[in-house]
Amino acid sequence: MDAARLNWLTATETARLIDDGAIKAEDHVRACVARIEETEPTVQAWAHFEAEDALNQARDADVRRMRGLPCGLLHGVAVGIKDIIDVRGMPTEDGTVLHAGRIARRDAAVVTRLREAGAIVMGKTVTTELATYAPGKTRNPHDPEHTPGGSSSGSAAAVAAGMVPVALGSQTNGSIIRPASFCGVFGFKPSFGLVPRSGMLRLSRVLDHVGVFARSLDDIARVTELIAGFDDDDADTLPPRTRPPLAKVLAQEPPLPPRLALVRPSFWPKLDRDAQAAFEELAQLIGPQGQTIGLPESSAQVVDWHRTIFEADLAAAFEREYETGAEQLSATLRGQIDRGRQILALDYQKAVARIEIVNEGFDEIFENFDAVVTPATLGTAPRGIASTGDPLPATMWTYCGMPALAMPVARGENGLPLGIQMVGRRGDDARLLRTAGWLWRQTQSADQ
Repeated sequence: MDAARLNWLTATETARLIDDGAIKAEDHVRACVARIEETEPTVQAWAHFEAEDALNQARDADVRRMRGLPCGLLHGVAVGIKDIIDVRGMPTEDGTVLHAGRIARRDAAVVTRLREAGAIVMGKTVTTELATYAPGKTRNPHDPEHTPGGSSSGSAAAVAAGMVPVALGSQTNGSIIRPASFCGVFGFKPSFGLVPRSGMLRLSRVLDHVGVFARSLDDIARVTELIAGFDDDDADTLPPRTRPPLAKVLAQEPPLPPRLALVRPSFWPKLDRDAQAAFEELAQLIGPQGQTIGLPESSAQVVDWHRTIFEADLAAAFEREYETGAEQLSATLRGQIDRGRQILALDYQKAVARIEIVNEGFDEIFENFDAVVTPATLGTAPRGIASTGDPLPATMWTYCGMPALAMPVARGENGLPLGIQMVGRRGDDARLLRTAGWLWRQTQSADQ
């Protein structure tokens, strides 16, 4: 096995090889370090990275295994953590000079769970400004003249560039689905409440999600399962404390060929021509298992309701930053906060109350279909890094708290990646991943 290529293995493959004694954790991490040092000057995915710290963690992991001590399912596997999620002893600067120099005193809940599983925390990946819309320094690994998307820019780019096999991100609008599609990797936003958010920057209690980037569905299922579950410090996580068997269900064949609801949203005319063509080609591949449907009438104003919640919550979350350092915030974020400060409490409460109503409107769809298939983005990654692209295709599903997955299924006319989005009923993450596994196998068979 070429030691220099170990960074391109999936997390699942890497963990198995380490467990079998075929490679050491240090071998894997050293390959990741070499890849970071090779590509970071161009991609710029990292806000904080120290090679020696990562290698020391890997050596400790190898010693633990040699002594016969218990090893977790990610033992020795390198991971990246978005720089709004606390890692003890590392900076958490949230993509803004206003938080420069802040060092986390404890791990976020998801980082604690990754460490318990044996993962090696390589460092902190770049986020946009306070996980909103103003870009950071990261560039698309497929073409540095294009955006990687945001706000989880560095996590998506690091996985796509082979720097790490998996990375954590977050989504309050489209911050996992969009960069995953632009960078050509899998990106999973679990159901609201499945993964705890304690120990990370809060934008909106109602809309914030933690998710995973990876180069395989197996890794998505394994890592999400490990970080999921109830947490005392996040009141929105749901009992029971047992974690959903995502990896086990993903490995199963569906009892019947899945039925897929094909959704061409109201903003379909805004999609680039190649994005429309890729969706139509996928619909042909799905064939009789797919059916074109319209969305419930109850969802017609979701974009407006999401904006109401999002901007009001931003105004509350970043009041201190606005009051003490508004001139150091981007014009985009200042505008969002300005609008948020004007939103009436009644309008906010109405927007929050509609979440349950819209989810109920989808009940009939999910009684008849295993998943919704819809565009992940308006097209491939836009040229330039002045913006991170439009999150619109992800807004509905974030607002509803439904699980959503970006899958890298196509290429645009410019050769850049183009993903598709699959969505499941809220709380039915395992079924969505199993259905995605079925569709992924269909796409791979068609390419051969």
